[in-house]
Amino acid sequence: MRNDGGVASDETSMRAMLFEAPGAPLRAVELPRPTAGPGELLLRVSACGVCRTDLHLLDGEVEIATPPRVLGHQIVATSVADGRRVGVPWLGWTDGDCAQCRAGRENLCEHARFTGCDIDGGYAEYAVADARFCFEIPGDQPDAQVAPLLCAGLIGYRCLRLCGDAARIGFYGFGAAAHLLTQLAVWQGREVYAFTRGRDEAAQALARELGVTWAGSSDERPPVELDAAIIFAPVGALVPAALRAIRPAGSVVCGGIHMSEIPAFPYEILWGERVLRSVANLTRADGVEFLALAEKAGVRPQITTYALEDANTALSDLRAGAFTGAAVLVI
Repeated sequence: MRNDGGVASDETSMRAMLFEAPGAPLRAVELPRPTAGPGELLLRVSACGVCRTDLHLLDGEVEIATPPRVLGHQIVATSVADGRRVGVPWLGWTDGDCAQCRAGRENLCEHARFTGCDIDGGYAEYAVADARFCFEIPGDQPDAQVAPLLCAGLIGYRCLRLCGDAARIGFYGFGAAAHLLTQLAVWQGREVYAFTRGRDEAAQALARELGVTWAGSSDERPPVELDAAIIFAPVGALVPAALRAIRPAGSVVCGGIHMSEIPAFPYEILWGERVLRSVANLTRADGVEFLALAEKAGVRPQITTYALEDANTALSDLRAGAFTGAAVLVI
């Protein structure tokens, strides 16, 4: 049996891209096809989004406790048992009994397990997932276009909810999450202000195409005070920049799982009852609500697709900002 991913797997094996250690590229292998246990679904993966969290895992900034591991947590797949199309997100399992779960905060479960980190994910032909954490996918969008909704969309939506009824909202980092949330926010009647790295004219052009009120560099001040800002880029220096851009009583929400060190900043830019907070993970309620709302609002990801064996190229392109929108592996 070949282990270079160059041939299709047989009925007992599957092609996969395997994480083995931080800093090492993913390796194309053939692995035994997994089997589902009680309460689980065996899934035939058709598409898997490539997320910045995957870069944090690859770089060791977010730890994978028990490598090797198959990455990927924006999975669109078909249930082998009954043919249903489902989506699998980052949150893959919770105990349901810890203090956080009992308080309705399963996103902060003390023993949570995460897809593509603690559980093998979707950079493979097959995956196994807890049936409780598989979402029914509404509508008829192609699988590859649905994939970014399952993390970039879901985490972004949780961030947006924490901005309340902010009428003027800034998005720092205009990648997978921001280009999806812009569509939803504009549909809701909000003004969106897009901040990109340097003079990223491609990202700014996409932002304007999607209906933002203003687009510019992250080192610029917007033309008006904002009610809220969401930071999607993993850059700590954007925190004081966003605080300076919002009005008193406004909110800055940090949407990433990892961020570089936040520099010291004067208290005066936090004063005035401004709020600085993070978002962690998602809940199943977030998923059900967002997927239905995204379908109603007509949210459509802009994607660049890659073959499974080109996962390392997709990750490198994501790191370099070589595309606008989101990257998706088509399997």
